[in-house]
Amino acid sequence: MVTGNMLIVIFLLSLAALFFLILKLKVEPFLSLIGVAFATAVVIGMPLNEVAATVTQGFGNTLTGVGILIGLGVIFGQFLGASGAIEKIAAAVLKAFGVKKSPAGLALTGTAVSIPVFFDAAFVILSGLIKSLSKKTGISVISFVTALGVGLIVSHNMIAPTPGPLVVAENTGSDLGLFILYGILVAIPATLAGGYFYGLFIGKRMNHSGAVEEVAVSLEDAPKKEISTGLSFFMLALPIALILLNTISQLLFPDTGLSSVLGFIGDKNIALFISVIAAIIMLRPYISVPNSRLYSEAINSAGIIILVTGAGGAFGAVINKSGIGDHLIATMQSWSIPVLLLAFIFSQILRASLGSATVALVTTSSIMGPMAVELGVSPILLGLAICAGGIGLSLPNDSGFWVVNRFGKLTVPQTLKAWTLGGFIAGLTAITTVLILSLFSGILPGL
Repeated sequence: MVTGNMLIVIFLLSLAALFFLILKLKVEPFLSLIGVAFATAVVIGMPLNEVAATVTQGFGNTLTGVGILIGLGVIFGQFLGASGAIEKIAAAVLKAFGVKKSPAGLALTGTAVSIPVFFDAAFVILSGLIKSLSKKTGISVISFVTALGVGLIVSHNMIAPTPGPLVVAENTGSDLGLFILYGILVAIPATLAGGYFYGLFIGKRMNHSGAVEEVAVSLEDAPKKEISTGLSFFMLALPIALILLNTISQLLFPDTGLSSVLGFIGDKNIALFISVIAAIIMLRPYISVPNSRLYSEAINSAGIIILVTGAGGAFGAVINKSGIGDHLIATMQSWSIPVLLLAFIFSQILRASLGSATVALVTTSSIMGPMAVELGVSPILLGLAICAGGIGLSLPNDSGFWVVNRFGKLTVPQTLKAWTLGGFIAGLTAITTVLILSLFSGILPGL
């Protein structure tokens, strides 16, 4: 097999091939990742009878940890959206913040909503608030677009059980409950910096002349009746609260019968399954469309995410088994760049190049996650640094870029200045917060 610096060359060439396939030839990320994984394994000299096994094992191992969760998470989000719970949560948060600080309320609403609901769907659902809030407050539409978009993308990348952070927690071997807690801690200042403060700044410096596109909801799809604010927040918090039970019980009641029971309930798969069942039962009176349609739409959305997630794990498995991972460890230890900052930069490069935050997080964590112990860094901090790298630099190769562009009625330059730069500022704020947390790693639990 190939050894030494030639491994790094092959690694860089494999990434270049990945970019070329996805960006230039428009090949689906799943096929690109699987194809490059096979090709990389062959080029480095891996025995041919081990190539397929390594790729399939990496695919399967990744989905063992997150496959069920992705499917359940998408179904859960479908029921929240169809019941009107998302809109209710948004209205309540905005009311709490008041008219003048409504961009901050919208940004934090996005941060909360994007935990169970995927970015594109959440932006479309909440974009109807932008025009009405701008008219009511006199604040620029661009400020609200930036606030909402950045708030959504921050939690999409930082807070499990969204698929990207979920895979990162799994690949780094982090305790999921603590990973969620620290993810929230990092997400809040990132959202405020890139979404609220920068949103207000850029909104005063750009004119918006377009009419924000509002999503028309047919009478058949509209909720049967108005859901309560309390039930909406309860459903949003349920899976996170259940998952945190496991972490809290292990800290307060270790090795007891109570910790076993709470640990079972708080298992990520069990917790989200319970939440889905609760949503099916408790939200059904508010939903006008049949359950079968919601399941079908959820499965369609989850399918490609599961394939891409597994393929990213397959590529990472080849990288690690080839010895590239070990050589990267030796190489990085001789660099003066801190490991956490290096993880952020690597994830950021993949995010900008591939256009997919989830692919960037899965690929980076598949390669660097197993190195956490050898690099002498906390798995949680390493995972958070990777997640921070996936936030910013959304370019025209990212579907989210066009969602913001279309539903915000921005020009491409406006989208780059508001959405792309706002996300970049949020990402820098997130990695700064992670580095600050690392200074207190000796006294904070799990770090």
